[in-house]
Amino acid sequence: MAELTLYFDSACPFCRREMARLAQWDGAGRLAFVDIAQPGFDPAPLGATLAAMNRELHGRRADGAMLVGTDAILAAYTVAGRPWLVWPLRVRLLQPMLAAAYRSFARNRYRISRWLRLDAGASQCDANTCPTSLGGRHGT
Repeated sequence: MAELTLYFDSACPFCRREMARLAQWDGAGRLAFVDIAQPGFDPAPLGATLAAMNRELHGRRADGAMLVGTDAILAAYTVAGRPWLVWPLRVRLLQPMLAAAYRSFARNRYRISRWLRLDAGASQCDANTCPTSLGGRHGT
């Protein structure tokens, strides 16, 4: 069983790239990835809604604890062996501001992906959806 399972939106080019980067760094196989954009994905056993999982990254530790937003990001980078890349998330005084900034980013992730030209299909994206699918390393 993975130490941390990340539930991500593969329809988001930025999200796909970030999960691929984490998977590459995770040489020990301590991370697993579940694509919430796949048909048939059911968040109910996780105690979450699809809408909530689309608002912020969710992660589930091996002990069953759910992490949301910046907590999931911090755990993911730590497990992947890159905790220094997200050190500001450990600073208590910065956490509220960074969490708010992340939520704003997450709401606009399709638009940001399009601006950064991260996907050939990005021109087909609107504010909420991208008609692309992704292969890659996924877990359950």
